[in-house]
Amino acid sequence: MSDHRLEKCAPAPWHVPIAVEDVAEAGERFDLDADPDVRAAVARMARLRDLPRLQAQFEVRRHGSGGVRVTGRVSATVGQTCVITLEPLVNEIDEEVDVTFMPPQAMVPAADEGAEAPAHPADTNAAEPLLEGRIDLGALATEFLILGLDPYPRKPGAVFQPPQETRSNAGPFAALAALKKARDDR
Repeated sequence: MSDHRLEKCAPAPWHVPIAVEDVAEAGERFDLDADPDVRAAVARMARLRDLPRLQAQFEVRRHGSGGVRVTGRVSATVGQTCVITLEPLVNEIDEEVDVTFMPPQAMVPAADEGAEAPAHPADTNAAEPLLEGRIDLGALATEFLILGLDPYPRKPGAVFQPPQETRSNAGPFAALAALKKARDDR
């Protein structure tokens, strides 16, 4: 199995698990700051040059029947490489988070007599599944960091200049034609 496949299947390197049953009725605030080892692992996973800062501020509140709603921000300073000049550059990430997690059984609409099923399951609920009554705020922060990355970072003012055409478009037999002309001129 290639390393690339392992990276795709590897779990997120930042874990901050929260049990829904432990969330206070009034909600809780979580201020997270990734340590250097976590930042290095996230940088490798996201293929960043470096990740000197990764922070998240979340408000977690109970939502509906057994669910939670997570709101807040993920911010980071990321080291990337300019796709044009190949020089290092630093970008700031600031992503807003607003995600609802619901138990899988709460995500399936009740079958009422005479009610039509939705055309697509996503039409029923925009919530994410809540597995085993837990959410992982570290994995959520990592996901939003990656969503906020510029896939084609470029330094300010960097403009791609295609290489200039240096040979004529005379075709593959131009050299032979020049030799024949030189021989005929003798």
